[in-house]
Amino acid sequence: MAKVHPNVAAPEVPAGGRAAVVEVQQPTVLTVWRKSLLFNCDGFTVFDSAGGLAFRVDRYGSSSGSRRRAEDVVLMDAAGKPLLTVRRKIKLSLGLGEHWVVYEGDATASATAARPLLSVRRHHAGLRRRASDKTLAHVTLLGPYSAGADAAGYVVEGSYGRRSCAVRERDARGGAPVAEVRRKESVGDDVFRLVVPDHRLGTALSMGVVVALDQMFGAASSRTSLLPRSWSA
Repeated sequence: MAKVHPNVAAPEVPAGGRAAVVEVQQPTVLTVWRKSLLFNCDGFTVFDSAGGLAFRVDRYGSSSGSRRRAEDVVLMDAAGKPLLTVRRKIKLSLGLGEHWVVYEGDATASATAARPLLSVRRHHAGLRRRASDKTLAHVTLLGPYSAGADAAGYVVEGSYGRRSCAVRERDARGGAPVAEVRRKESVGDDVFRLVVPDHRLGTALSMGVVVALDQMFGAASSRTSLLPRSWSA
């Protein structure tokens, strides 16, 4: 029987010598299930490569009595500790695209202003969108991430509805992605892979971007969205 997670082949040892120690950072591969494990909840359940619970999103229906703002989605770790809050920003002006901000921790429970980490803004191409333009959204780093080499941010390209999109550095389109959503074979659209090659964006922030993308584009390929909407992309 073929292994689900085959072992990485060991490096060859040259004859008469010792193998050189080469550290190769392996990508983190998460399995994302667009379903909460709790009864009467919408959300996400995210597993690591060993099958353990990595992240969760549990959103109760409006009848549950929850006081959380309808514009907020909280990403938690396996123990239920809030890691990030993905919040929709309401804009009065039209034509700027849907906009979400990712905050540190549970932004609704903090007595002080939550620290923003990044923003995800839906790409607005206007009426003359080129067929070659595969841009979905723009990711801008905020707060502690807004300085340094990665301050320019990222762009999301591809199709979230087809579960095939990548987050790349804004100035390096076509280059290696910092996070990638990939279709998982023969399981439909509600189960897919999130591949994070290195630490530049990290797994938690990458999952925060996925939550924002799901709110923007998820209704086009799924019957249920975490938040109510009157239209779909």
